[in-house]
Amino acid sequence: MFPTVREVLALDPVRHGAPRVVAGDDGLDRPVRWVHVAEVPDIATLLGGGELVLTTGIGLPGDDAGLRAFIGDLADVGVSGLVVELGRRYVSGVPRVMVAAAERRGLPLVELRRATPFVRITEAVHALIVDAQLTELRATEEIHQRFNDLSVEGADAAEVIRQAAELSGCPVVLENLSRQVLGYDPAGESAELLLDGWEQHSRRIRPAGRTAYDPDSGWLVTTVGARGQDWGRLLLRWPASGDVPSARAIEPTAGSPTRLTILIERAASTLALGRLIRPDAEGLERQIHRTLLTALLDHSRPVDEVGLRAKALGVVLDRRHLVGVMVRHRADDPAGEVGPEVGQARLRDLSEAVGQALREAKLTALTSAVDDNSVGALLALPDPAAEDRALSAFASALRRVRLDAGAGRPGPGVEPARAASDASRAALGADPPRAGFGVEAARAGGDVPRGAGPGAVIVAAGSGVSTLREARRSLVEARQIAEAARRDRRDLPIFRLPHVGLAGLLHLLRDEPRLQTFVERELGALLEYDARHPREQLLDTLRAYLEQGRNKSAGAAAAHLSRPAFYERLARIARILDVDLDSVEASLSLHVALLALEAVRAP
Repeated sequence: MFPTVREVLALDPVRHGAPRVVAGDDGLDRPVRWVHVAEVPDIATLLGGGELVLTTGIGLPGDDAGLRAFIGDLADVGVSGLVVELGRRYVSGVPRVMVAAAERRGLPLVELRRATPFVRITEAVHALIVDAQLTELRATEEIHQRFNDLSVEGADAAEVIRQAAELSGCPVVLENLSRQVLGYDPAGESAELLLDGWEQHSRRIRPAGRTAYDPDSGWLVTTVGARGQDWGRLLLRWPASGDVPSARAIEPTAGSPTRLTILIERAASTLALGRLIRPDAEGLERQIHRTLLTALLDHSRPVDEVGLRAKALGVVLDRRHLVGVMVRHRADDPAGEVGPEVGQARLRDLSEAVGQALREAKLTALTSAVDDNSVGALLALPDPAAEDRALSAFASALRRVRLDAGAGRPGPGVEPARAASDASRAALGADPPRAGFGVEAARAGGDVPRGAGPGAVIVAAGSGVSTLREARRSLVEARQIAEAARRDRRDLPIFRLPHVGLAGLLHLLRDEPRLQTFVERELGALLEYDARHPREQLLDTLRAYLEQGRNKSAGAAAAHLSRPAFYERLARIARILDVDLDSVEASLSLHVALLALEAVRAP
């Protein structure tokens, strides 16, 4: 906010006096808070620091000891510099003892070799200071307005950090209490250099107070939190070059401009307020995990940036064996039946269970919900030999976590219905259904394996890869395997590609135009018929027939139709598709087309 001694010497009224710096060149970047004219030797007692002192030297001591004491007193009080006009007391130059004393104390000492009205110098400098103060005031008002708007709009942490970096022109980093980076903006500098070895670097930044400047590192730091619960630190590096003038100590934060102090505190307040307003919102760490996993899946960020941000968060992905994992419920999101909040809560619970299982298995991974039904994880293993052991440990831990959390408990509205059903069955003398029965399986009259009920989950893993650039392939493969495994009746701890057979292959080929053409060729006429006659849905009849191994009696039971009605529907399907449903080859082709249709339609 204040001009420096160097800037003052460049002003026209000063240049008119032919200034010459005779000592203290290293202090020319000190700020000038005010200009004071003095002709008495004991002026230091009236100063507060940061003044540029102007004098003709008339009242200065005549002995060397007095001159040394005069310079020492000015240096002790922290003046910015001393300007001596030659001609009245000193003609050819200031005394050597003054030059030596000023040089020793690092105090800028300037000679004016031509007579210059001091009033013009004071007017010019004070005008410069007032203009700077007005500019600072406008900047401060903009800071308050900008962060007020962000608070009202409910901006996320990334936007708050971006605005702080834009307003300051300095790199900004948000970290948690474990020194892991939650967000950053390099302000045009190298993000890699900014975050390299961040945790160790951050632990060396130890300012005093909630908001303070650490001159050794050049970082301005403030604590983020509210109501006595601190959860992070916001750091702003100033200046960007790291060359911090020691004379900036006159500023409130002992090293950074007042405007930056206001800025970082307002940014921290906005972050804390956002967390208070949304106490149930996903944590910043989990948001970053989700952002990075999503970036790998949809190529929304460069792979190098994903690796860098993950490393700053404590998840090292470089030079690791990476394995994509997807965890999802076998049953679809019940949001349509019991409300969207239940589906969201179910997914949140599953995400928390996956995170806890990873911690219990002592595995390093990025993990987050990746869609409305699935939780993804990218495991970072030391070598390929650890893959099977790590996946087994994770699957076992997840099963324990879900059992401990009562994962088998039914959702809202399910328990009363089940109790009524069980009571009815007991009245008829029937055995109660086994735990884990699914609705579709119960309708079909079939059994389902342990863990295959509505609350059961599928854990699927893709092929391991050696570089982050290949990680997407492993994640996508895991997602496709999880989707295909939903039809698998086995209760496997981990589903891999060989386990899902034909359904897995079709899911891998779901985006292939030739597969979609095959589906249309085999089933197009039947799909068009069902579109015109939505009450009949002959496609479900065909599916029941083929899934029961072309056993018409079993197919009729699975479709909940009488056998005559089922036979009549099969005859109609044969006419529409112009195929012989008793032909093994024709039925096989239709069955593959049905599996391919499900793969294409899967979200």
